[in-house]
Amino acid sequence: MLVVEKLPWSNTLDVTRAVDEKLNTLRAGLPGVNIDSTVFRPASFIRTAIGHNGRALLLGALLLIAVLLIFLGHWRPTLAGTVAILTSLAAALFVLHLRGETLNVMLLTGLMIAIGVIVDVVVVGVENILRRVRRLPADGDGRVLPAVVLDASVEMQGVLLFAALILLLAMVPVLFIEDVLGAFLRPLAVSYLLAVGAGAVVALTLTPALSLLLLSGATRGRGEPGLILWLRRGYERMLAWTVRRSTTIFAAAGVIALAGLAVLPSFSPELLPPFKEPYLMIQLEAPPATSRPEMERIITRIGREVQAVPGVRNFGAHFGRAVTGDQAVGINSATLWVSLDPSVDHDAGVAAIQKTLGGYPGLAHRVETYTEHSLKQVLTGSNDDMVVRLYGPEWNVLRSKAEDVRQAISGIGGVVGLHKERLVEEPQVEIELDLARAARYGLTPGDVRRQAATLMNGIQAGQLYQGQEMFNVVVWSVPEARRSLTSIRNLLLDTPNGGHVRLAEVAGVRIVPAMTSIHRETITRRMDVGFNVRGRDLGSIARDVRRALQGVEFPLEHRAVLLGEFAQRQEARQRTLIAGAVAAIGIFLLLQAAFRSWRLAALTLLTWPAALAGGALAAVAGGATLSLGALAGFLAVAVIAARTGMTLIGHLQRLGEQEGEAVGPELVLRGSCERLAPILMTALGTGLIFAPFAVSGNIPGLEIVHPMAFVVLGGLVTSTLVTLFVVPPLYARYGAGSAEPALDLPPVAAAGQ
Repeated sequence: MLVVEKLPWSNTLDVTRAVDEKLNTLRAGLPGVNIDSTVFRPASFIRTAIGHNGRALLLGALLLIAVLLIFLGHWRPTLAGTVAILTSLAAALFVLHLRGETLNVMLLTGLMIAIGVIVDVVVVGVENILRRVRRLPADGDGRVLPAVVLDASVEMQGVLLFAALILLLAMVPVLFIEDVLGAFLRPLAVSYLLAVGAGAVVALTLTPALSLLLLSGATRGRGEPGLILWLRRGYERMLAWTVRRSTTIFAAAGVIALAGLAVLPSFSPELLPPFKEPYLMIQLEAPPATSRPEMERIITRIGREVQAVPGVRNFGAHFGRAVTGDQAVGINSATLWVSLDPSVDHDAGVAAIQKTLGGYPGLAHRVETYTEHSLKQVLTGSNDDMVVRLYGPEWNVLRSKAEDVRQAISGIGGVVGLHKERLVEEPQVEIELDLARAARYGLTPGDVRRQAATLMNGIQAGQLYQGQEMFNVVVWSVPEARRSLTSIRNLLLDTPNGGHVRLAEVAGVRIVPAMTSIHRETITRRMDVGFNVRGRDLGSIARDVRRALQGVEFPLEHRAVLLGEFAQRQEARQRTLIAGAVAAIGIFLLLQAAFRSWRLAALTLLTWPAALAGGALAAVAGGATLSLGALAGFLAVAVIAARTGMTLIGHLQRLGEQEGEAVGPELVLRGSCERLAPILMTALGTGLIFAPFAVSGNIPGLEIVHPMAFVVLGGLVTSTLVTLFVVPPLYARYGAGSAEPALDLPPVAAAGQ
């Protein structure tokens, strides 16, 4: 078997294509040799994932276009909005390409978070321009259109600027996460920041240009679609009721927020989900000193049984250390490569293989995907989900305390496969010289050691040259002389007087276990107690393990440390909390600057827990795992809620300032009804983009986006309800006299006026 490894930054598809080309070239010179490159082929999984994501995105895009067409009522504004959204995403992808980034699941997650923002930015801009254009007479002067488009675009620039800064600031804490976790999340943050920035630039430039080009006479003087009018009438009646009973509405919002907060403790903190790769990597480890023929027999038998499992498509194996391999393993270690049929149930196939391997007592095994194996190696340096690593100078103390730790952890629920690090011990021949008996024959310790080593291991006596090649000449005993312990005891040593003496007559010869390797970290010896997790989340088990470790006493210079994904997340938590606190203060100050009101800024922040509650409840329904996808979903809902809420409050403030109307129910009803269409378009459009990911299930390629879609769909329900029915009553009650006066700046004349 030939294992080909690629560099981390290289493109898997490109490397696979190049390897296939080289293999095809070699086939011509290898008649009768069959080369099978399908045993382990990550490119196939990547293509499957791309296909699943591509189909879901295409369906979501078509549903988004349908929503825009229904709400905007004409193909021209729909085309303008669609082109602007696609341009924003294309611009972000182009910048990522210039940075040398390759499209991966983290970049895709960042773009998915930003999609809701991009949709809202474009929808708000196009709808605001369209509403102004529809007020123009159908037979009016065409030269008025540029001024109307410019005025409508400038009207949204203030809110757009502050909202963009807030959305960018929300991702800043991720950039402060370091180590391995930071390396995973940084591509997500970069793609999100680029997409949000591209959306803001497109909203300020391309959206007005497309509107000026497409929203011509075909849309002037046209009334709004009947669906919008019908929705607006119903919304106006419901909003009037909520404004009159604002206290009841605020109490209901508080209950929703508390419900969302109440389910948070039930979440299982598990950052990275298991990936549904059809290629499995099985690590086997037989007892030390297992011979090569025995390993061949075991692997051949396992191979036949594994290939008989339904759904197994291919099987390959290698054991020991390859000639050019980078893993220091013994002949008793093996790696099996199993490929599953993508059409079979992944979890059922893995369970069947686990059951097969369980029939080999004394043979340690682990079934996982290569991605899971690589992540565990990076996070813990081990193949286990979690590891308790013991440090200290005394090996016997480490061995004793490792057993104490194992016993302390063994009673924790959810801990499976608990084991101490297997000591690499092999039988060795120990020769202990008897000085008194050796002296009777005139032998010194050096004489015995030198002769025994020569007979047992050989000694280089010279070199032989043949042409350009050089060979070492080694003096060694015949194989029969060292075949057994008895033959070793009968080895003849030369004495100074010209005689011979048996080795057993001057030394004790016996077989003893001896350690062949000692693991260290930096300069300190270490030993691991590892285990896997089943049926519980990593966070709760880690807390139980920490409590159990507190009951184990360690002597001076000895200690135990919990490693793994949870420990990695704990180390990054403090830095992230500090950065998050700074970002929260910055967001609050930006809200105050946007609204010119400390009161409205504080009230806006208070509505966000209720807006996010639907995402929490949906996550509970979907499995209650606080994975990377769920966190990304919460962030996506938060940025949408921030954008729509800021846009609505900004619109209400402009109405009051431009028309001199006092803050009250009439102003709130009018302004909220005007913003109904873009709010619904943003919610429905974003929700329908994520809907295909939710209904597709947890299939290969959607391991992160699938739980994200559940959170987004649930969060959009509550965030939309909060924006439509909580924010207006809040503004009606607390908005009067809250805003500081705007700066009295001279108007800027448009070019050509």
